[in-house]
Amino acid sequence: MELKPIITSLLETDLYKFSMGQAIYHQFPSYKTNWTFKCRNQDVRFTAQMVDEIREQIKNYCALQFTEDELQYLAKIEWLHEDYVDHLRIWNPRYEDFEITNSGECGLSIEARGTWLNTSMYEIPILAIVNEVYFRTAYNYDELIKQYKRKLEEKKNRLIDGTYCIGKFSEFGLRRRLSAEAQELAVQTLCANNKSYKDSFCVGTSNVYLAKKFSVIPVGTMAHEFIMCVGQGDPMYNPAFSNKLAMEAWTKEYGVLNGTYLTDTIGDASAHLDMGYTFSICFSGVRHDSGDPYEWGNEWIKHYENYYNKYKDERVNPKNKTLLFSDSLDFERASKLYAYFKDRINVAFGIGTYIANDTDVEPLNIVMKVSACNGRPVAKLSNAMGKTMCKDDEYIEYLQKTIDWRMSHL
Repeated sequence: MELKPIITSLLETDLYKFSMGQAIYHQFPSYKTNWTFKCRNQDVRFTAQMVDEIREQIKNYCALQFTEDELQYLAKIEWLHEDYVDHLRIWNPRYEDFEITNSGECGLSIEARGTWLNTSMYEIPILAIVNEVYFRTAYNYDELIKQYKRKLEEKKNRLIDGTYCIGKFSEFGLRRRLSAEAQELAVQTLCANNKSYKDSFCVGTSNVYLAKKFSVIPVGTMAHEFIMCVGQGDPMYNPAFSNKLAMEAWTKEYGVLNGTYLTDTIGDASAHLDMGYTFSICFSGVRHDSGDPYEWGNEWIKHYENYYNKYKDERVNPKNKTLLFSDSLDFERASKLYAYFKDRINVAFGIGTYIANDTDVEPLNIVMKVSACNGRPVAKLSNAMGKTMCKDDEYIEYLQKTIDWRMSHL
């Protein structure tokens, strides 16, 4: 049977891959990284048929190149520079960077190795491929898409009648979507009805391809990989300063008001310390991706209030900052968070799996994370059990010790 490509455009990735990609291109072009796939579902098994198709789908993805129309679209994104867009003109994925076997615990192992400039771009499309192959093969897809459409219509109607009031939100579901068809339907459905919602507004999507197709805003700033590689990839730097190093590199690239900072890579205490007054001005807000969202939000409001009270500077007034929540959200949880925080600070949401893969079947909990940079292990110390991912337990212990020492010697 002829293969139907799942990824049909190199724009089909999250916006933050381009934002990070430009900073990598300008500041870290020689860095090399290893990436490792992991399925966190205990009862999921990938068959040999699935692995074969995933391999063929990745080959198809690696044959793609940016079109001139796509490059012109990227060039209109105000913070992307002409030299980086020119780099993308001659860039394409390398199948030789991948090792795909059935040796993983779940029946699937994917490793990617190469320059950070290349391998960073692989994560999102590869996860989208794995998801769609799995659900189309393991289940009756026609029945799943019926369930999905029914639930999507219910979501839309509950936004329209005000059952859900969540303020601004974006669709973040590409990496764990049911299918390309499902995500496209979600963006088209939710963004088209913005003016009908009582107290909610779908700003756009992280999927750059769909943002272009439907003329909505592409959304995203950075991922954990940037903080991990910048802070832990060079042996000359103490990894306890990962946040500081990442903030400096990001501000060097993008200046003031340069997006939303992801705070939980090596613990929020370090992020509070390193953001300080200057970076509190530079970043428009902070993103939550693990741990108790209420405790996290209260601490960041307090962070901004302390500087506002000290300097009377509107640039650090909580009313002018944003908390972006993106951890395993649905509209009900988002509504409660919005009601709790909306009068104290701006609130926004990035909602992924609940929008892009909500059926009667449990979605996959799969990730593809950077596991080494320049031959050295790297790690994210998540605020939530199960999200920490590193192949080297000794490195996790070392990283935690450096952080503890730093925080105890302020």
